[in-house]
Amino acid sequence: MTLSTDDMATQDMATQDMAWIPGGRFRMGSDRHYPEEAPAHEVEVSGFWMDRTPVTNRQFAAFVEATGYVTMAEVPPRAEDYPGADPAMLVAASLVFTPPPGPVSLDDWSQWWAWTPGASWKHPLGPASSLDGLMQHPVVHVCHHDAAAYAEWAGKSLPTEAEWEFAGWGGNAGREFAWGDELTLGGRHMANVFQGRFPYFNSLEDGFERTSPVGSFPANAFGLSDMIGNVWEWTQDWYAPRHEGQPQGKSCCVPSNPRGAAIDGSYDPEMPDIRIPRKVLKGGSHLCTPDYCRRYRPAARHAQMLDSSMSHLGFRCIRRPAN
Repeated sequence: MTLSTDDMATQDMATQDMAWIPGGRFRMGSDRHYPEEAPAHEVEVSGFWMDRTPVTNRQFAAFVEATGYVTMAEVPPRAEDYPGADPAMLVAASLVFTPPPGPVSLDDWSQWWAWTPGASWKHPLGPASSLDGLMQHPVVHVCHHDAAAYAEWAGKSLPTEAEWEFAGWGGNAGREFAWGDELTLGGRHMANVFQGRFPYFNSLEDGFERTSPVGSFPANAFGLSDMIGNVWEWTQDWYAPRHEGQPQGKSCCVPSNPRGAAIDGSYDPEMPDIRIPRKVLKGGSHLCTPDYCRRYRPAARHAQMLDSSMSHLGFRCIRRPAN
C-alpha cells in the first residue's frame, strides 16, 4: 500500500507519542512461573503502533472534558446487577490500596484493599484526595469499559494479550525481564514495584510509594515505558486459566494474531453467583513484589472483572494499520 503525502501526515498525527512495534514471532507465556502463564507457545503478531506510556491523568482529563464521560467508579452500582449485595456497598466507590499497620496473612487481600466511597480517577485515594502533582501519572480507577471508551474516542484500541506481551518483551523474549534476568540491573531499579515487606512496609528504594510519573524508568528496546510495574494494564482478551497452546496435533502451526479465550470461560469458578466476565491484565504494578506477587514480568497475566476499578489499574492503547 502506497500512502500519499497527506495520508502520511495524517498517520503521523494519529500515531504521535506512539512507538511502532514491528511484529514477529515469539514464545508467549512461561512454563516456569504461575500456572496461568502456561503452556509457553509460539505466536505471531502483525505490526502495530502502541502508546509509549500508559494513558495519563492529563490525557484522560482531556477525554472527559471533550465528551463529558463519567467512569463507572463515579456511578452507584445498580442493585439488580449485584443480587444479594449489601446495600451499604452500592455506592460510587473504588478499591484503594491501604497498607495495614503490620504483618497480615497474604491469603486475604481484603487486609490491604479498602472499598472507598468517593474514590475515582479524579480522587485516587478517596474524596479528600486530588490530582495535584499527578497529571503525568497513569490514570487509575478505570474499569475495562472506561478504558475502551477512551480508546474509541482516541481512534485507537486496547491491545490483545499477545500484542501486549510481544511489545512488553521489546524483542528480548526468553529472558526473565525485557532487560535481562535480574529485577534490578547493576543495582538500578528498572520499574516501579514494591520493595520491603508487603503489604505493610515499603522501603521506597525505587523512590515511589504508589504510582510514578510515566517514563520515570528506562524504556524497553521498542521505546515503551512502564510496561512493567507502575500500573496493571487492560487488554482486549477474555481471561482463561491457561493458554491454549499449539493446536492439538499441529505443532507446526503457529497462531497468527490470536484473540484470546471465549467469554464463557472467563467467569470466576470460585464465585459462581457473580456472573461478571473477566479480561486479561498485563504488566504488574507498583504493588508487585518478590514477597507476594512476582507478576512484574512480560509473560505474567492476571484476571480482572470487567467492572472492577482499583488504585493500581490503568491502560494504554494501540493503533493497528489500516488494511
